[in-house]
Amino acid sequence: MCGIVGAVGQYDMTPILLEGLKRLEYRGYDSCGVAVHAEGALKRARSTQRVAELAKQVETEGIEGRTGIAHTRWATHGAPATHNAHPHFSGQGGESRIALVHNGIIENHDELRAELTGKGYVFESQTDTEVIAHLVDHLYEGDLFKALQSAVLRLQGAYAIAVFCRDEPHRIVGARQGSPLVVGLGEGENFLASDALAVAGTTDQIIYLEDGDVADLQLTRVAIVDAGGQPVERQVHTVHLHTAAADLGPYRHYMQKEIFEQPRAVADTLQDIESISPELFGDGAQAVFKEIDRVLILACGTSYYAGLTARYWIEAVARLPVDVEIASEYRYRESVPSPRTLVVTISQSGETADTLAALKHARNLGMEHSLTICNVATSAMVRECKLHYITRAGVEIGVASTKAFTTQLTALCLLTLVLAQVKGQSTAASEEKLLKDLRHLPVAIGAVLALEPQIISWAERFASKEHALFLGRGMHYPIALEGALKLKEISYIHAEAYPAGELKHGPLALVTEAMPVVTIAPNDELLEKLKSNMQEVRARGGELYVFADSDTRIASGDGMHVIRMPENYGKLSPILHTIPLQLLAYHTAVARGTDVDKPRNLAKSVTVE
Repeated sequence: MCGIVGAVGQYDMTPILLEGLKRLEYRGYDSCGVAVHAEGALKRARSTQRVAELAKQVETEGIEGRTGIAHTRWATHGAPATHNAHPHFSGQGGESRIALVHNGIIENHDELRAELTGKGYVFESQTDTEVIAHLVDHLYEGDLFKALQSAVLRLQGAYAIAVFCRDEPHRIVGARQGSPLVVGLGEGENFLASDALAVAGTTDQIIYLEDGDVADLQLTRVAIVDAGGQPVERQVHTVHLHTAAADLGPYRHYMQKEIFEQPRAVADTLQDIESISPELFGDGAQAVFKEIDRVLILACGTSYYAGLTARYWIEAVARLPVDVEIASEYRYRESVPSPRTLVVTISQSGETADTLAALKHARNLGMEHSLTICNVATSAMVRECKLHYITRAGVEIGVASTKAFTTQLTALCLLTLVLAQVKGQSTAASEEKLLKDLRHLPVAIGAVLALEPQIISWAERFASKEHALFLGRGMHYPIALEGALKLKEISYIHAEAYPAGELKHGPLALVTEAMPVVTIAPNDELLEKLKSNMQEVRARGGELYVFADSDTRIASGDGMHVIRMPENYGKLSPILHTIPLQLLAYHTAVARGTDVDKPRNLAKSVTVE
């Protein structure tokens, strides 16, 4: 979600701060800013434009400093406006001495705002962040580290904080609770960031702060205390992040690039697996999988649709009952827990606040067996779960998820095979068949990508529409949901998805010639019923756009537009049918001229509730 970069060094840090913000742009934001310690005073620049515009402002105003913080903000409290943009300053007597940035939400900000207003502080923004800045200033008695330690004791909610003080020119202090924050170690310089990618190329020595940690960064030392105020040593990780991932190459947008990276991402996620084994998911997986008799999947957004697809696989192949819950809803309802449940979380970033909270809720209910499917090996989700499988999608910059989704599905298919093996529900032959199909996936995805020219012609028709309907049946219904989500995310066309059998129970009332109906039509046991549902659309004058397997005997005609998929892929068909829906959404958005990689109001990594 919001992005933080902080740096303290022996030369001008503003280029590092601005470069860090550029690398965090993929998270989504609606304002940005930078503040530095400059000749005994605080200077800042803020903008509601892109980071590139902020960089021009910094250059024009000659903002330089050896200590500084920077931020990209996704609005929660207060509109996207310059006065609400971070960093926020605080100080009394007309001079600012505290500069602070913050990710997260402070739940008791109204109470603190009233208290600080009574002490003479004047608020210039509607943000909860400015409350923290004034609180730190109020508690400051010459030691910024102690002031922040005292301040966080008063905060309720989630936060990642970076702050520096006019009176301590070579020091930055940070704190974390429920929102990611890392320390980057250098020679004569140190860094804070919400994502290690922000400091990639500057340092590869990373410390992942734990909840409750407060960190003190100076030129040649870093000190950390835990939630109890006790000094702690956190492990230093060597993290090699490929900054080349930020290069567009021949593509127009990162989303297009990432769609075409899917054959490689799926191949990397499979890691040249030669056989199915519980140990693919970590030490002790065999014992855990033998113990469980049901599965609970917790996720949000696109990851939730991956979970819905996995339910079809796991129940059909491994014969285990599966519940799939939207993480933000699960933690707030009364459910019936079972200690023999495997709790599976799915997250691209591994820092999704709602999913982390749902995982902790499940654990508090007595469900200790946990596994995560995640794209970031060093994330909080991986640390919280006993078992894990790391997808290898690489850095995904486009806000609308593509390769993260298909690699999640790949990992979930592997999980299905392992659970079926442990539960005695598979044979050596059936196992080998599915594994062979998985290995062939990268080639099969490449063949689907070759359909792009045909999909572009559809997108030109979709560009003038304002509504669309997506239909699927069985395990392709979640893929229809994902297709509708992609279209609405980046083209701003209102799109809904339904199981095709539900048409006559309400959605059919929406169907007119102005409403394109996208249909996923694999050659499976539900095909004939799906054809009947399609006829219901045609009888009402609806225009059908059908992605059909080659042997479905569905032909193009009046009101019936068909693109044929290269091959039928059985149980892995949902993965292949995802690809054309991604391309349709992408090219429709391009035709409409929207900001494909940074759609309005959305953030990449949702680290607040």
